[in-house]
Amino acid sequence: MIKIVISFLFILSSMHATSLKVAVSANVRFAFDEIIQKYHEKNSIKIIPIIASSGKLTAQIEHGAPFDLFLSANMKYPNYLYEKKLAISKPKIYAYGTLVLWGLNTKVEPSLENLKNKNIKKIAIPNPKIAPYGVEAIKVLEKHGLKNKLQSKIVFGDSVSQTNQYIYSRAADIGITAKSVVLSPKMSNIGKYIELDHKDYSPIKQGVVILKYGKTNNTKASQNFYDFLFSNDAKIIFKKYGYLIP
Repeated sequence: MIKIVISFLFILSSMHATSLKVAVSANVRFAFDEIIQKYHEKNSIKIIPIIASSGKLTAQIEHGAPFDLFLSANMKYPNYLYEKKLAISKPKIYAYGTLVLWGLNTKVEPSLENLKNKNIKKIAIPNPKIAPYGVEAIKVLEKHGLKNKLQSKIVFGDSVSQTNQYIYSRAADIGITAKSVVLSPKMSNIGKYIELDHKDYSPIKQGVVILKYGKTNNTKASQNFYDFLFSNDAKIIFKKYGYLIP
């Protein structure tokens, strides 16, 4: 009888969560702030974002971080978590990310050709070892035969966020980052950017999963927020920040 009562209370608590911890890839942070605001218009569940590179978040989840959902910058990491039985289903694409070349150096117009300009001494890029946007940034440079020529200028950020900090603080003269950043209210009209040709890199398929922790501890709330990410309200916000919608 005691076991039945405990089981019932556990199920009840999992259905009536008051908050969710959501692991969010750094490129999504600005759009996600607005998504949270929209979600809170009709839902009382508090959404707590944990922002980092997708690789770092995956490592944290693998080591037991109590996150309910994971919005990745690619499909690789959430697929890995699914294979490890740390996510309840295969990832679903919620958006396609796009790249821009962005800088605050007034002496140089942003262009791939101008990256060789002597006035550009540091070029910031997300670290391709842990940040999916960095993988695609390197592909762009390789496509244009620039990777080896610019090797001494490149500085890697641990995530899109750190890359943005390098650019914004002018620790780097220019950098390759997510389009969502330059369209955010905080960064719009700061510096200059160009959108990079989609043909120069693979579509950045960004996947989301409900994690095992979320399914076990916050079943109904996790599913509710997951579904919201594919609602028209969320799609409008993703589009506003430069994402392509599947």
